[in-house]
Amino acid sequence: MAGKTERIEARFPAELKLLAERAALASGYTLTDYLAHLVRDDAPKRLKAHSEIVLTNVQFDQFVQACKEASAPSKRIMDAARKLDKEGF
Repeated sequence: MAGKTERIEARFPAELKLLAERAALASGYTLTDYLAHLVRDDAPKRLKAHSEIVLTNVQFDQFVQACKEASAPSKRIMDAARKLDKEGF
């Protein structure tokens, strides 16, 4: 690994630790490298899934229709939005 490293402490049940050690060995990795590999592979997928909304065509059409029919935001909503903008949200 390039650059500065940081320590992560984790406690696992003995059987899970043994499983991870065996998988690391079978993959040709140290336990640390194996766990880092798992995080590098899995974290971007999870973060992407957490930040996306997937709609069917029907759902999208319903969303567009609701946006077209929506009334203008109230002064109170606009004030709240401005306040959030000022606070960096």
